[in-house]
Amino acid sequence: MGQRISKVFPVNGEVYDHHHSTPPKPGTDMADQHLHPCDEPPVDADDIMCRYEPGDRLGVGGFGVVHEASRVEDGLKVAVKEVMKTHDLEYLTIPDHPNPLPMEIALTLLANKGPTEPGIIKLLDWQDQRDNYVMVLECPSPCENLVSFLEGHGCRLSEGLVRHIMRQATQAVRTCCRRGVFHGDIKLENFIVSKNTLQVKLIDFGCGDLMRKSAYTTLYGTMEYYPPEYRIKGKYHAKPAMSWSLGVILFTMLCGRFPTGEDLQKTELNLWSEPRLSEAFCSLNQNGGLVWEKSFDTTGLRSPYKSWRNGDPTPDISKVSCQLCVLRAGRKAFHPSGNLCVLRGRQAMVASCAMA
Repeated sequence: MGQRISKVFPVNGEVYDHHHSTPPKPGTDMADQHLHPCDEPPVDADDIMCRYEPGDRLGVGGFGVVHEASRVEDGLKVAVKEVMKTHDLEYLTIPDHPNPLPMEIALTLLANKGPTEPGIIKLLDWQDQRDNYVMVLECPSPCENLVSFLEGHGCRLSEGLVRHIMRQATQAVRTCCRRGVFHGDIKLENFIVSKNTLQVKLIDFGCGDLMRKSAYTTLYGTMEYYPPEYRIKGKYHAKPAMSWSLGVILFTMLCGRFPTGEDLQKTELNLWSEPRLSEAFCSLNQNGGLVWEKSFDTTGLRSPYKSWRNGDPTPDISKVSCQLCVLRAGRKAFHPSGNLCVLRGRQAMVASCAMA
């Protein structure tokens, strides 16, 4: 069967060719590949791994495995991700790359297009093979994902440390939005943190898509981070969904658990509290809508509150009403120019818990 190709118009205005089925397979003599760093002939054109010395396994997922490795040329420590192809693997043609690329490779490249963003993992090299594709990524060392980081700190972090992590995480997501990339799986496991510098990086674009203004009806992420409107109506919008996921991460790092419907009910009644958290965090912001609106403006994530305040319908979050819970420490705002919401919907969260 031939390719089905459609023009995709992401929110950043550029046009990409979106291939809904696998393009023609590469020839038997050589796989499509990207030569790093300056288009030099590879040591072995048939296999990218001839240029890297494999090391310990770092992780494994549903379709792939990640290993630590060293570049033979200069000993640079990298992470090598090998992903088995599935029958429904999507390809994307992007500027500066004439051949269609596996979606994950294309999105990682797009997320890094432009000025360097330290909070997004960099793709150093790749190869598209017949049955799988290989990605060579930067590998800060020593580092661990936020789940392991949490466990190493007793499953709860201080408000100051959470502020430091969330500032970086929010900036990384904001940059993805601006560059037309919807990550699709914002969660603790997909942020790594350097043990030495506490620098945070967003990884794994394997569940991602291009940003668009219309609703998505398919979600490949992790259930605990699903936006409630997807559970209720089977559709969602990118920016509100990423906002929700960031809020779940923030709540979990502070409280050591995922938020529940009971948390939200207490929030509505101004009764929510949590041991060891500051009174400022536990208190609701009485001007929540305006502060939240400012927060979304500064992070690049869309606030649904403005249209509610004006009485207009907002399809982004299924017309649920709002409530805000913010983190403060002294007079320092959580985000450089605003605050970040923890719980995005008042009724939606109760509904999602009931339907789980």
